[in-house]
Amino acid sequence: MKVKVVCRKVYDYIRYDLKEIAFPSSLPDPPHIKKRRKLTWHERWLVLKEASRLYGASWVRDIGPDLRPNDYKKDNDDVNAREDANQPTADKPKEPSVLEDLAVAARGGMETLRPALQRVYMTRASAYRDGLKSFIEGYQEGIQQVMEKKDGSKTQAQQEGNDPKNSTSV
Repeated sequence: MKVKVVCRKVYDYIRYDLKEIAFPSSLPDPPHIKKRRKLTWHERWLVLKEASRLYGASWVRDIGPDLRPNDYKKDNDDVNAREDANQPTADKPKEPSVLEDLAVAARGGMETLRPALQRVYMTRASAYRDGLKSFIEGYQEGIQQVMEKKDGSKTQAQQEGNDPKNSTSV
């Protein structure tokens, strides 16, 4: 009898509880949310095709309007930029931004990401240090000016105070 009860409990645990632990069911949606229709096989194929194209393009360093035409507006600026891109750019070399550097470093793994992050932090720290140093220098100059004004006003007061006393005693 005990074996039957134990087997039933193990069976129920595996059937209900373990299944819920391994593959938890999500909470039901709130009543105000409308369910979306399922995608057709053709729509799924189009999504997969676009996602794989963008994934492949993400390995390229510069994602421009050729790879994402929907994200870029067609303006006269774009036409001018393309004309400038066709001209040799020896006079204005373009350095990659910090975000681009970090994205490339992240693809390389932790070995390349750590030095890139250290560079970013050191750049920010040096900028902060320089700003703080210039603030301190300006503050000290301001204090010196105030002290000079006070010294100048004290000497003037002493001279004016001495002059009337001398004139009354004479």
